[in-house]
Amino acid sequence: MARNTTICVVEDDPAIRRGLVDSLSFAGYRVLECADGESARRTLLIADLDLVLLDVVLPGLDGIEFLPELRRARPRLPVILVTARGSEEDRVRGLKNGADDYVVKPFSSTELLARVEAVLRRSAERPQDVAGVRAGGLEVQLERREVHAGSEVRQLTEREAELLTYLARSPNRAVSRDELLRHVWRVDPRGLDTRTVDMAVVRLREKLLHDGVAVEVVVTVRGTGYMLAEKVEVVLA
Repeated sequence: MARNTTICVVEDDPAIRRGLVDSLSFAGYRVLECADGESARRTLLIADLDLVLLDVVLPGLDGIEFLPELRRARPRLPVILVTARGSEEDRVRGLKNGADDYVVKPFSSTELLARVEAVLRRSAERPQDVAGVRAGGLEVQLERREVHAGSEVRQLTEREAELLTYLARSPNRAVSRDELLRHVWRVDPRGLDTRTVDMAVVRLREKLLHDGVAVEVVVTVRGTGYMLAEKVEVVLA
């Protein structure tokens, strides 16, 4: 889970922040740091992140009060609140405002890493409401199953739209052929010819053209399967 996963630690106490950063870095995560409310707001709203450890009490920012703003801007970004305030009322308030979990100081690095891994796992399994994707002048409207390339409109089959939707729900992850067979084709992949998936991707790519040039939307991950290209913009519903 840690590979290529970026976590932002928002904590004003230098010693606690250093301990959090060291524990996460040692576990293999990429870590960004924020020490105050202003830098936290700026970083959390725009940086490429997979999870946030957010202190509740910060200079210039109340972590719990900031959560609704963060949720509106980035509804799928997992957030774990870190605080010395462990009352039931505070925990409930934090969870109602959009936190995925709540860690009360003091805590061990073992507990912290277990909670981080659990939230990341739940986040990866949480389906996103995807309306479409955009790339290279193309706009794909998944509900309508249409590819718009300038004035030209191409129709996707139901299977092609489901395939692209599934990949768009996990934009930073390579998805295996077996997983696609289970969740898009809804069949047991054991004993099946995986060329079924490959041929569907070929047909999908034939429709992802702009001015006759193929636009990279779905990329092949050798030995694994397929994933959404890095520069594709996912449009959430």
